[in-house]
Amino acid sequence: MSVAHGVDDLYQGVVPALLPFLVVERHYTYAAVSGLTLAATVLSSVAQPAFGWLTDRRPRRWIIPAGMTVAGVGIAASGLFSTYLLTWLAVAVSGLGVAAFHPEAARAARQASGDSTRAMSVFALGGNVGYAVGPLLATPVLLTIGVRGTPLLILPVLVMAAVLSARLSRVLDGRAGRRRASMLPVGVDDWPAFGKLTAVVIVRSILFFGLSTFLALHFIRDLGASTGQAGAVLTVFLVAGASGTLLGGWLADRAGRLICIRLGFSLAIPAVAGLAFVTNRPLAVALVVLTGIAVYLPFSVFVVLGQDYLPNRIGTASGVTVGLAVSVGGLATPALGALADATSLRTVLAVLVALPVIALALSTLLHDPRNRSDADARPGPLPGVPEPARGPGRGSFLRRWGGRRR
Repeated sequence: MSVAHGVDDLYQGVVPALLPFLVVERHYTYAAVSGLTLAATVLSSVAQPAFGWLTDRRPRRWIIPAGMTVAGVGIAASGLFSTYLLTWLAVAVSGLGVAAFHPEAARAARQASGDSTRAMSVFALGGNVGYAVGPLLATPVLLTIGVRGTPLLILPVLVMAAVLSARLSRVLDGRAGRRRASMLPVGVDDWPAFGKLTAVVIVRSILFFGLSTFLALHFIRDLGASTGQAGAVLTVFLVAGASGTLLGGWLADRAGRLICIRLGFSLAIPAVAGLAFVTNRPLAVALVVLTGIAVYLPFSVFVVLGQDYLPNRIGTASGVTVGLAVSVGGLATPALGALADATSLRTVLAVLVALPVIALALSTLLHDPRNRSDADARPGPLPGVPEPARGPGRGSFLRRWGGRRR
């Protein structure tokens, strides 16, 4: 499922690489290519909860290979049309394919991972890697053939969709006659808790989009970096984020999911503040690494925690935490750009420092339903046998910071 996630999100990563070629070959305006970005990202994110609702009514595992195939077909067709409208529609269709893939794929990943946040972080990492690989795959093809070479980009998804169609059900459910027990969460949907989690995800998303949009510009204008060096800094941010995704899954399984969320935002506060005020470029790069790790640390935890809050609406939970809440964060970026135009990039970064503070405060309202289940399921003492004394124990400080067991 992690590799499938990578192949699916690869087609979102292709879009930024395709845009310069459309400008050169078809003379699209910047507003026109911005419309293509809107079709590929925001439309996809907004549609994900709708696909989640659809799969919650009746799981449709076939939509996983079908969705990623539609994503590939849309990108393959985008270079074949001469009119902007048809190109926009092809990119929009690809975005809808990406949207269809995610909720049901997140359900399958949860079934495969059980209660392991680290396993879910591997699934999340697949998407990060796929998005990064998209331009690396598309650029040589586009340089050699031009935009009419986009049909060649469909090959990865054809292979992956065939593998999923042949193997996914057998891997997740077991052989016929030897069915595996479901590893999906059960319980009552907790919509108020899910609403609080969504608020945290939105604040984190605004922070992420703000950093990814203005970080390279900050290095160019305020720290004297070249365009190439600034691009490398952005790559460092994303690579550090991928490491933070894996580290967050490991930490959540060992110390607790709420601890992981709160630690990420606690580290982000001094890291982003440092970026806003330091003038030494090597130190700023080190802070970029810390910021990337901190911002991505809770990412996979959000997905798993959202599914636990809505165990009967896993598709909807996945669609909101992975899709809708993220796109809402992106919509705040123009306001940050207007602030940067009116003041400076350092001012924008200083404003962004408030976001992890807000997210950390909101995270104190969250609870971990898994802890409640653990407490309820813990067996009591045997009759006539006293309970052993319990000392503070290893990790008791972390558990207290993560929240009292309910």
